[in-house]
Amino acid sequence: MPLVTARPAPPRPPLLAAVAAALFAALVVVAVPGGGGPLGVDLAVRNWVVDHRTAGLVDAFQVVSDTGSRGVPHVMASVAGALAAPRRWYLGAVLGLGALIGAQLIRFALVNAFDRPRPPVGDWTTHVNNPALPSGHATTSALAAIGLAAALLPYGRRTATRALAVAVPAAWALAVGVSRLALGVHWASDVVAGWLLAGAFTALALPPLARLLRAVSARAVNARAVNASATPGGGP
Repeated sequence: MPLVTARPAPPRPPLLAAVAAALFAALVVVAVPGGGGPLGVDLAVRNWVVDHRTAGLVDAFQVVSDTGSRGVPHVMASVAGALAAPRRWYLGAVLGLGALIGAQLIRFALVNAFDRPRPPVGDWTTHVNNPALPSGHATTSALAAIGLAAALLPYGRRTATRALAVAVPAAWALAVGVSRLALGVHWASDVVAGWLLAGAFTALALPPLARLLRAVSARAVNARAVNASATPGGGP
């Protein structure tokens, strides 16, 4: 009889949230005290970027960076919510958008509490406001990407389709984070902190939000069934 080995269970969302939150906290402890100066890796990445960026690359990364704000992630979050609750897509869209805005408010509170300085103004190729860690663009784009990927996955019937549902949003979020380094307005640790914060938030909040969206959709189905049975000729 052949030996059957059980596949390891995937990590549970609370564990993923705890790991991401612990890494985020460790990064904050290392990067924020002592005036929030750059880490060694921050300076290495900054020096490489400044030495290799060109006007054309800066223009391209500016376009990518703009997609990490200006309403694009909010549209993505709304679409993700609508896809997760197709029977009540408008309620799903509102819930998806509300979840993203709630996470952004948490990020905004943290960035002002940490008050980490940005790189020198001479490195900037665009105007920015507010302190540096965690990066708002990195956090917001990662949140939107994870939410959209999670909403798209159930619609994929083939492995390649499901892979694309994850890879395309992830590649976009990665590009947005890198663009903030290319534009000289964030240290590398700011961007990593944004990704970790997004990972912790989604691992903790996405499962209950998904259950809520499924419940909203199921209630719509039940309501239609009740209306159909109450309509003359609609019942058995």
